[in-house]
This record gives sequence, structure tokens and C-alpha cells, in this order.
Amino acid sequence: QVQLVESGGGLAQTGGSLRLSCVASGDTLRSYGMGWFRQAPGKEREFVAGIKGTGTITNYKDSVKGRFFISRDNAKNTVFLQMNSLKPNDTAVYYCAADNNKLSANLPSPDFWGQGTQVTVSS
Repeated sequence: QVQLVESGGGLAQTGGSLRLSCVASGDTLRSYGMGWFRQAPGKEREFVAGIKGTGTITNYKDSVKGRFFISRDNAKNTVFLQMNSLKPNDTAVYYCAADNNKLSANLPSPDFWGQGTQVTVSS
């Protein structure tokens, strides 16, 4: 079983950048498809970005393509989400997730979740 801890959230201005990190413990991340989800107030949790456990295949929600970039450092057991050109509607709690299917880059049903980190983008 893997435990996930996110960090890097905070307050940013429109057009700014933030980098989220997700450190895993209890297992090696290369065994999992990894991803980031977000949940805004009053809305359902939604997929943002995913990356396969092996290789560099990624997948993104359409509205973040070209602005957000997911990467992983398996040696450090860490997944990152670089968020650029932030917009107020990116405001949400961002969650790191792991899927037992290491070939998954869209994580239809994650098996493990982090506790979340708040991202707030001011206009």
C-alpha cells in the first residue's frame, strides 16, 4: 500500500505558476499510474493530469493542456505538477492519486489518494 503526501499549494496571481509535489512512501511509484485531480467548491472531483508508471506517456484535461505539466522522478518516489499561466478557475484542492494499473495515464478509478493541497488563484 502506498501513502501519498502533497505539497506546494498556495496563493498565486492570474498568470502565475505553482509546482505541486507528491511524495510516496510504502511502495515504489513505478508500480503505479499516477495522477492529479482537483475539486473546486461545489463541484465534483475531476481528473487533471496523469502519467504511466513506466515511460513518459501522459494525459491531460483539455483545459490545462499546454499550461500544466506532469512529471515523475521515480528515484525520489515523487510526482510533480507544474502549473503555469494559472487562471482563477484553476482554484481548487488538488489531490495526488495512484492507480494499481501502472499502464494507466487517465486513472479512471484510483486506488490511493493524498490528503490534498489548496491552490488559490486570484484575479
